[in-house]
Amino acid sequence: MKESARQSFRWAPHVSGSADVKFKDYEAADTLEAENEYAAWAQLRASERPLAVGDMLENEAGELRICKYVGFEAARWIVPELQPAQA
Repeated sequence: MKESARQSFRWAPHVSGSADVKFKDYEAADTLEAENEYAAWAQLRASERPLAVGDMLENEAGELRICKYVGFEAARWIVPELQPAQA
């Protein structure tokens, strides 16, 4: 997650259920092989770039999991609706 978006995410109230995330708030990172999101978190915690609150992981099935204070929860991309061109 980009740092500017991370601060607002950190202070937002916790909500249960799937988190809605915006493409503009994220940058792609390296690929990691792990059994699940908690195994990925364990592998990365001693690295130069450990997972932080707001970071996301995507599995081979394309499912997104976002790191929160309480663990990992489902996430989904917000796809903006295209506005029809006005004549």
